[in-house]
Amino acid sequence: MKSTFKTFQLGEVPLLSGETLLNAQISYKTHGQLNKNRDNVIVLPTFYTGTHQRNEGFFGLGRAIDPNKHFIICPNLMGNGISSSPSNSPSPQDGPRFPLMQMWDNIFCQHKLLVDHLGIDQIALVAGWSMAGCQAYQWAAQYPNMVNAILPFCASAKTSPHNFVFLEGVKAALCADSNWNNGNYTSPPIAGLKAFGRVYAGWAFSQTFYRNGLYKELGYESTEDLLNDWAIDHAEGWDANNLLAKLATWQAGDISAGPIYNNDFAKALAGINARAILMPCTQDLYFPPEDNVFEARHMPNADLRAYNSPWGHCAANPGNDAGFTAQLEANIRELLH
Repeated sequence: MKSTFKTFQLGEVPLLSGETLLNAQISYKTHGQLNKNRDNVIVLPTFYTGTHQRNEGFFGLGRAIDPNKHFIICPNLMGNGISSSPSNSPSPQDGPRFPLMQMWDNIFCQHKLLVDHLGIDQIALVAGWSMAGCQAYQWAAQYPNMVNAILPFCASAKTSPHNFVFLEGVKAALCADSNWNNGNYTSPPIAGLKAFGRVYAGWAFSQTFYRNGLYKELGYESTEDLLNDWAIDHAEGWDANNLLAKLATWQAGDISAGPIYNNDFAKALAGINARAILMPCTQDLYFPPEDNVFEARHMPNADLRAYNSPWGHCAANPGNDAGFTAQLEANIRELLH
């Protein structure tokens, strides 16, 4: 598939923090066509280290999400280097001066893209992995009358304290690089980015994954090979300020933040009208299923379907766990039926 994308200029966007994002833009990719009834829209937000291109592993011809049947919209998360980000924003919001973009702000921008630019007022499904799943919860809470169904997998509606602490660890590893210079670096903090990737790898998979040597199924001869690959990927593939901007979004994740629910989390969950299937992985170290148990109890139309996989958080990565993918496909078909 071609990875070309389009960009919608948002202008000045008021943020939940009270700041204003200047010269805001949201980039996106669509697949398929909007039908006559305008009821075949599927939104697939992007995850932490993903872009619209990485989402192409979650749909295809003959699959549950099919571009021959559905109009698929993949909006890029603010901070990922394609939509407004520290790396592409002009002064005075460049680099470390880029403002905090909370989940509320991201979905506000995505809503403007769909409604003001694409002329869409109804979404059949919002689905996504990890931070993309967190955005699915946010969509359903923020615009409850617009979203028919959500399927967040390996995600949560509110970032847990343990998840927050994990993110502090990878952030500290990056910022310890002397080249970091509080985000005002003249050359990339390569050592910090590599340390970030190595720490991240320890959490992306489960203890069982490493104990049973499943990394060999990915082509690695040893854990050191995997760690080096993750280090190089983060050093060569990502801007440090962009990673930290998205990390701040992740840490602030809470669907009850904002003027609708005023930090009443149970009320926010109860306000989700959409049909929902919550699909955690039981061995996920970022988003353990206990968070989703609480969510399902307070959401009026939610079904909790945990999947046990030694691949942990990365069970959802296309190609890793065929059983997870099969269950995900079945759940999507059910919600779209």
